[in-house]
Amino acid sequence: MKLHYIQHVPFEGLANIRHWAENQGWTLSATHLYRGEELPAPEEFDWLVVMGGPMNIYEEKEYPWLAAEKKFIGKAIEDNKIVLGICLGAQLIADVLGGRVVRNQHKEIGWFPVTLRPEGTQSPLFKDFPAEFQALHWHGDTFSLPPGAKMLAQSKACPAQAFSANGGRVVGLQFHLESSPESVGLLIENCSDELVDGEYIQKADLILKQVDKFSAIHNSLLLLLENMKKL
Repeated sequence: MKLHYIQHVPFEGLANIRHWAENQGWTLSATHLYRGEELPAPEEFDWLVVMGGPMNIYEEKEYPWLAAEKKFIGKAIEDNKIVLGICLGAQLIADVLGGRVVRNQHKEIGWFPVTLRPEGTQSPLFKDFPAEFQALHWHGDTFSLPPGAKMLAQSKACPAQAFSANGGRVVGLQFHLESSPESVGLLIENCSDELVDGEYIQKADLILKQVDKFSAIHNSLLLLLENMKKL
């Protein structure tokens, strides 16, 4: 299998998804849009993973590659690829499928539980997941449910945390399961200006010191990816 991922900034890469894919013996390739790299032909990959980033999906003037990226994601979905979007990636997929991306009422940064909606507990994507599980969050925007998609999860600060489309072959996660202490350290290093006082914003040291939660989300990531592999 061939997994291609799109990276928007130097400090938000595949993190623990890389280790999982390499353990499968899969071929990995990437487009680093911030370097001006070209997107691949559809036949060059089986899975597409769209990573996060600090920009917004509607900032095409500042980031002109967003327009081409949206068309590319749409073609991957049309070709029935497995498509996973994380944070900004989920918002891009929602936009491509006809949802709206807007400012969330709260910025959500740190460790907060995610609760499966009834559609989520019934989805094969979240098979063997508890009704509530830990996740890492780092976002200010949210999305509306695209036509024909299913909303699968929510949190107290954000009602739109996960959705699926195309029979589960397209998945958007507003939260992060792929994060490691190293990848979160890079986020803190590059986006510390976002760690202001807020009801759903935790301090950097509190985020990093919760080692048990990094282990928990790693286990959740492995379970989700194995569930996706069965689709």
